Amino acid sequence: MNSLTTPWDRRAFPATPGVSFEFFPPGTPEMEQKLWQALERLAPLSPRFVSVTYGAGGTTRQRTHDTVVAIHRRLGLRPAAHLTCVGASRTEIDAIAERYWEAGIRHIVALRGDAPDGLSHFAPHPEGYASAAELVAGLKRVADFEISVAAHPEVHPEAVSPQADLDNLKRKMEAGATRAITQYFFDIDVFLRFRDRLAANKIGLPVIPGILPVTNFAQVKKFSARCGASVPPWLADFFEGVDDDPETRKLVAAHVAGEQCRMLQEEGVTEFHFYTLNRPELARAICRLLGIRPPLPAVQERAIGA
Repeated sequence: MNSLTTPWDRRAFPATPGVSFEFFPPGTPEMEQKLWQALERLAPLSPRFVSVTYGAGGTTRQRTHDTVVAIHRRLGLRPAAHLTCVGASRTEIDAIAERYWEAGIRHIVALRGDAPDGLSHFAPHPEGYASAAELVAGLKRVADFEISVAAHPEVHPEAVSPQADLDNLKRKMEAGATRAITQYFFDIDVFLRFRDRLAANKIGLPVIPGILPVTNFAQVKKFSARCGASVPPWLADFFEGVDDDPETRKLVAAHVAGEQCRMLQEEGVTEFHFYTLNRPELARAICRLLGIRPPLPAVQERAIGA
């Protein structure tokens, strides 16, 4: 009998990739329950880390702290706490970082942060860190944190030029950043061109592509217009006519994101960061397509080996 191959033939992949997952802190008891369900569903995939975001303007700072510490203590995962420059002095931010270190948290996602509601542009606290690069340097003075920072393949919407955006990323690298995680994108060439520009500018910071499985196309299109991520026409075609068909949307989302990861793997990418929106099913399905699976229960392993 001839063996069949598929577009997902594992022989075409160099290795099983590493993954990380991003969540947002819960705002209600119901959301908290869903978050823990999501974490428990994805924990068996052994992510390299899981990150927990801030709300706009740092509005969920305490919830982020509590969630990160609880993840570390309850699940034994490696959590990364988002920390921004918004609305706090250097002394306050340093104190938050010290609390994380004392709680055993060793990984921070250091971001400048978005402007609070009502403001069109970021303005630093009078006694605060003025940029993500300053924040990275400050965190390194507090303790030897592992620090992830943001990268923008299609240029940060507030950057004065693409080169200025790259220079900003280079400053974050020189301040002590460990890696960069990209804003989500959909066209593979966007990431590949960005990677070429990094090399041309001698920015050797490891850069992990951020992957967003699309569950609500209208929302993604709206948010993308604000954050500078392009939405290609082919993506709109995939989701046309399925606004009231959530099951089909999930299948399309898994296919699009899975194919995106597969193509990036062929270009040498070995790690992915998934923006889960606290919905684990799509990230879990995509990981399975990439060969990332939870370990078999001991009883089942013995049965297979019998």
